[in-house]
Amino acid sequence: MKGCIPYAFRVTQPVTCTISASLSELQEVFSELDGKTALAFFEQFPAPHHLADYTVQELREFLQKPSNYACSMKSAEKILRLIHEDGATKREYQEERDFIIQSHIRRIRSCKTELEAIEGRLAVVMKETGYRLETMYGIDVVTAASFVAEIGHIGRFKHADSLACFAGIAPILVGSGDSHRHYKCKQGNRELHELFYRLACRQIGAKRGSREPNHPYYYEYYQAKLAAGKTKKQSIICIMRKLVNVVYAMMRNKTGYVKPDTQVG
Repeated sequence: MKGCIPYAFRVTQPVTCTISASLSELQEVFSELDGKTALAFFEQFPAPHHLADYTVQELREFLQKPSNYACSMKSAEKILRLIHEDGATKREYQEERDFIIQSHIRRIRSCKTELEAIEGRLAVVMKETGYRLETMYGIDVVTAASFVAEIGHIGRFKHADSLACFAGIAPILVGSGDSHRHYKCKQGNRELHELFYRLACRQIGAKRGSREPNHPYYYEYYQAKLAAGKTKKQSIICIMRKLVNVVYAMMRNKTGYVKPDTQVG
């Protein structure tokens, strides 16, 4: 039935939603739309009109338990303000709409439970491999397993340069005679390339709620490359190449991550 997507999910489903754009700010209230707090909220309030008689205090008290008592009065007040600004939102067949939304919530919870079980099994398998990739910021058990799955036995690569070529990160030298230029490699394992790309982006990103970089060393290295005239994309590729060296060494020696000094040479 058209219009049954939870109102905070309308950013990803703009065609099927009937709620106005102001409620997109709910994404700022819930850090994760499939998180415990958000799911509890949307199950209890599948449509905005269910909050019509709620006070700020009552909404905060409801959200306290699913948020591990982290919900503030400010957050509850913001939610109710957005609901009020949105105006009348009750639609035809509203009970059926609510039922479908709550059904979606139950399905999401079931999938999350299944995923947690899978991650638990992955953690056991990763421990048996002896690799300790999860000790590096930005690599969780799923990402670590993905690296191992794409790289395979690290012994088949003589050095990090070979792994970089396999991942399509090393540049290709093209030319003849005295004229040569380096071009981006469009070959290699694209899944592995994407893993390194995402890992690089995580390193130079900022921590939630602050401007502090996730990894000062790579952030400074990124800024240095930009200052040297490289584009953002080229600078990220430089970080990816460094990360290849790190991942290769960690897998080759089965060691944990050692954080480098922030001084960039």
